[in-house]
Amino acid sequence: MVDTRRGEVGEFRGIAGPYWALRPVCGGIEWDADPAHVRPAAPMERLHAQVARANARSRGEIL
Repeated sequence: MVDTRRGEVGEFRGIAGPYWALRPVCGGIEWDADPAHVRPAAPMERLHAQVARANARSRGEIL
């Protein structure tokens, strides 16, 4: 999912009241996003996020 207000790709984690909880693909703190400003990630956006996650794992970062 892409939060268009933040310009970030995140994994959908659930619903928190009127908002959707998204988590950065490479790990980190979840944030609440207004569903009106969230859209499915395009194939290139998903690929970019997956590569970033793989790179983080190869560096030994905790995800």
